[in-house]
Amino acid sequence: MLDQFDPYVSRINEELGKVLDSDVPLIREVGTYGLLGGGKRLRPLFFILSCQLCNYHESDIYTLSAIFECLHAASLLHDDVLDNASIRRGGSSANKIWGNSAAVLVGDFLFSKSSRMLVEKKHIEFLKILADTAIRMTEGQILELVNTHNWNITIREYIGIITSKTAALISAACASAGIVAGAKQADIQSLKNFGLNMGIAFQIVDDVFDYTSTVEKAGKPIGKDLREGKITLPLIYTLTYLKKGERERLEHLFKNGKALDKDYLRIIELVQDNGAINRCRKDAQDYANLAETHLSLFPDSPIRESLLELNQFIVNRSS
Repeated sequence: MLDQFDPYVSRINEELGKVLDSDVPLIREVGTYGLLGGGKRLRPLFFILSCQLCNYHESDIYTLSAIFECLHAASLLHDDVLDNASIRRGGSSANKIWGNSAAVLVGDFLFSKSSRMLVEKKHIEFLKILADTAIRMTEGQILELVNTHNWNITIREYIGIITSKTAALISAACASAGIVAGAKQADIQSLKNFGLNMGIAFQIVDDVFDYTSTVEKAGKPIGKDLREGKITLPLIYTLTYLKKGERERLEHLFKNGKALDKDYLRIIELVQDNGAINRCRKDAQDYANLAETHLSLFPDSPIRESLLELNQFIVNRSS
C-alpha cells in the first residue's frame, strides 16, 4: 500500500541526507544509521499530504517535512538509551553499536537541527508548535517512566501517555501543514484532531505487536515492553480477567525482578488467549474512525483519499 508514496519518500530522504551535513564524522555515521537506516517516513508524509490538502504545493514542504522525521529519530535514539535497548528496526540499536553517549548526543543534534531549519524559514508559529510538541513528548516519556511496573494503571492514564509520547508529533505534523498553508483555524484544528486520533490508533497497534509479532516483523523482540515494565493496553485488559491470586503472584514476580522466561511467556499467552488483542484492535479502529470524521470539512480529492488510506493502513498494518 505504501508503494504509491515512493516518489514522496525519495524526496524526503534527499532532504534528510542534507540534515546530516556536519564536520564531525561520528554525527554523520550515527545519524545516517538512525535517520536513514529504515522507517516508513509516515510523519513527514502526513505533513506533505496535509499541505497539499490545504492547496499548498511549494517546494519547501519537503524541507519542512524532514523536521518531523528528525524529531522522531531523535526520540528513538533517546528511547533506546532509556530502555537499554539492543535492537531497533530488526537490527542493532545505535546505542548498542556506538554507546549511550553517542546516541544521546546525535539525538540532541537532530533535535537542534530541526529547530534551526524552522528558524531559517522564519516560521515562528511553526517553531512554537515544535517546541510545545517536544515538551509534550518529554512529558509522555516521564509519565511512562513514573508508571513503570504500575499494574494499577488505568486505561485513561495509558491513553494520556501515548497521546503525549506518540500522537502529539503526528498531530503536530498535520496541524503545522495547515499553518504553513495559511489555512483557516477550523481547518488547522481538524488536521490537528485527525493526526491526534490517528496517532493514538498507531500506538495501540504498536503495543499489540509487543505480544503478537516477531523481531523480523516488528523490529524488536516480542515482550520487549513487558520486560521493561511498560504496562500497555493489551496487558491492562488482560489483568481484568485474572483471578486475584494469579495477578498478585505475577505482579510480585515482575516488580521484584524475579520473573523468569516462563513467566513472560505466561503473560504473553494470557494476553493472546483472552480476547485482549481483539479489544485493542477494536479500540484502534474506533480512534481511526474518529480521525476520519475530522477530515469531513475538506472536499473529496485524491489527496484526502490518500490520507484516509494511510489512516486505515495504520490500523491494519502487520509491522
